[in-house]
Amino acid sequence: MMTRHALPGRLDWIGLRPARRMAVVAAKTANITIDGLTDDHGRSGKRAVTLIQTEHLPVIARLLDVAEIAPDRLRRNLMISGMNLYALRKAELRIGTAVIQIEGPCPPCSRMEEEFGPGGYNAIRGHGGWYASVVTPGTISIADTVTPS
Repeated sequence: MMTRHALPGRLDWIGLRPARRMAVVAAKTANITIDGLTDDHGRSGKRAVTLIQTEHLPVIARLLDVAEIAPDRLRRNLMISGMNLYALRKAELRIGTAVIQIEGPCPPCSRMEEEFGPGGYNAIRGHGGWYASVVTPGTISIADTVTPS
């Protein structure tokens, strides 16, 4: 029961952070190496890639009392829809030719108060996404299918 999902997911957005505190750059495709996304300053190991579930953005927007939230403001690398990422902890996901393993929740940082103002941190708590390690390097593109591997 825990390994079954109603539908495959979809990669909706890719964001690369060229350097710490620099603006996130949206990309249509990206290469994932064993250390993370090429042209992203992220960490290697268990936090090589960060993900957020598309369905959480309207919730965060509502908690902030704004019409919508652009994914780049949350500073995650991949936005995935159609799958409950929470149900996939420690699971491997195939995206394009890459395979990643979801390691754990990616809590918000104090920077969310800077980005969204007072209450930004708490609006994102529980909706901050996940961090993942790289199992198999590869190439990913917007609209790629996301499936448990």
